[in-house]
Amino acid sequence: MGPLTGIKVLDLSRVLAGPWATQVLADFGATVYKVEKPGSGDDTRAWGPPWLRDGAGDESGESAYYLSTNRGKHSVAIDMAQPDGQALIRGLAAKADVLVENFKVGGLAKYGLGYADLATSLPGLIYCSISAFGQDGPEAQGAGYDAMIQGKGGLMSLTGLPDGEPGGGPQKVGVAVVDLMTGMYAVAAITAALVERQRSGRGQQIDLALLDTQVGWLANQGLNYLLSGEPPRRQGTAHPNIVPYQAFATADGHLMLAIGNDRQFAAFAGLAGRPELASDARYATNAARVAHRAELVPLVEQLLRARSTREWIERLTPAAVPCGPINDLAAVFAEPQVRHRGMRFDLPHPLGGSVPQIRNPIRYSRTGLEYRLPPPLLGEHTRTVLGAELGLGDETLAALRARGVIG
Repeated sequence: MGPLTGIKVLDLSRVLAGPWATQVLADFGATVYKVEKPGSGDDTRAWGPPWLRDGAGDESGESAYYLSTNRGKHSVAIDMAQPDGQALIRGLAAKADVLVENFKVGGLAKYGLGYADLATSLPGLIYCSISAFGQDGPEAQGAGYDAMIQGKGGLMSLTGLPDGEPGGGPQKVGVAVVDLMTGMYAVAAITAALVERQRSGRGQQIDLALLDTQVGWLANQGLNYLLSGEPPRRQGTAHPNIVPYQAFATADGHLMLAIGNDRQFAAFAGLAGRPELASDARYATNAARVAHRAELVPLVEQLLRARSTREWIERLTPAAVPCGPINDLAAVFAEPQVRHRGMRFDLPHPLGGSVPQIRNPIRYSRTGLEYRLPPPLLGEHTRTVLGAELGLGDETLAALRARGVIG
């Protein structure tokens, strides 16, 4: 049984940050009810191709994007614009431990589903609000998306080749890291709030902003600026505080060389046939190597071009010099270690056949994660959830469906 078995989550979020959080909570064993608009559902259902193919090999209309972030949930199609739909959602909230939403600030209040609307009658509810800029401040009402926040929050100023070089200029990261990190912070905040509730008996609102998240995980680069007063600049694959730590061309491709200390550099220099580099005062310590980056990097480039990527990996790895290939995703999922760890697996899907999934990387020694349900079809569980949680019979459900309240 998962560590959150018995916890119920009402998921009013869509697209990525909120759904990513609730997928992880489902992996942990929580029961997640994903509320979607009848007829269309989560926006990402339409974000294809590629699409899942059904048992006959035809495109099913279930997008890869949606399938990547909604495993383990029950889809309940409810029109919250209708008063009866709002009443159904309030009923589900009364049964839930956690509610997750990512509407614009105040967006749920007009339906009577804001935190202030629910907190009085549901004092134990943990209500996680995810927004672009937070629940207060001069930009609180603004809309924001991952790529825009990568720019506004500084990440694009750090990502890409330096200005003036061929191909130089700001780049966004290849996956929506601001959304994903916000989702992960949401998981941490929710689980901590559940622990705190055991002591106090009280729920609370969690206010998570995409911009706050991006600023919060600037990590060493943020402190590089705050201590020096100099904004870090784009350095491609190079590291601002460690040298040599970047991708280098080899005889047949590229190698990511990630030397993190002086012992590793000495081992590399010896295996590359230039042991004297490790005793050269300009390169003997990491601080010296950073100061003399411009001289050292061309020397390393010349050395690495002498052998293939595989030859370098076979030479450096036994000496505990960190390095690796620059894999495309076909190579990633073919990696022996990735295969051994079972990072790709399949779940049976109601359209026939199965749907591939990527495993949650967390592994407990005793409490296993649960992969019980594939990403649900729109409204797949409406009748069963409303029947079980709210006690609605077939006639009532049929009447609600006829009026478009549920799907």
